[in-house]
Amino acid sequence: MQRYFVHLRNVQYGPKDATVLLTRARELAGPEVVVRDSRVSKKYIEFDTSIPDGTDVKGVLGKLEKISPVASYEHVIERHMERDEAIKRAVELFNDEKYWGTHEALEMVWKGTSPGKERDLLNGIILVAAALVHDQKDERDICMSILKRAAIKLDGSSGDYHGIDVDRLAGIVQKMIDAGRAERFTI
Repeated sequence: MQRYFVHLRNVQYGPKDATVLLTRARELAGPEVVVRDSRVSKKYIEFDTSIPDGTDVKGVLGKLEKISPVASYEHVIERHMERDEAIKRAVELFNDEKYWGTHEALEMVWKGTSPGKERDLLNGIILVAAALVHDQKDERDICMSILKRAAIKLDGSSGDYHGIDVDRLAGIVQKMIDAGRAERFTI
């Protein structure tokens, strides 16, 4: 099986529609394709899929286009990226509301980082992305719980980290916690 993130253009759906969209995608894709999850951002409907080896991904995309036009798709494979490249990629993904991809891009950097403030900062950013994944699935309570964990990890870090304004990030996270709802923002 080959894993793909499929991004359809979102023109009318919200996170509350994630479960219905997941069911629809599973029906359209057929029994040989595993559609394991759906996430709905302002820009995209994201499906986390596994497609049997030898199956043309474009055929699967054609089926899913009955929901909405395809914006992009990405073959999910373990890629080795240098630290700076992985962080740059994670920021691009985050700013494009592709939060699961953000998590994936930063995980290798986080795992390879020595214990300390940088490791906590990376973990905090990963947790913010994970919280927003749950928000995309209309799982508010889980989102808020993860944001609280992210705030703890971000506490004590400040300044600029690879172009990320850490103070601003921590402030936005705290505002979302205080308001009890997530919002989209860029880093």
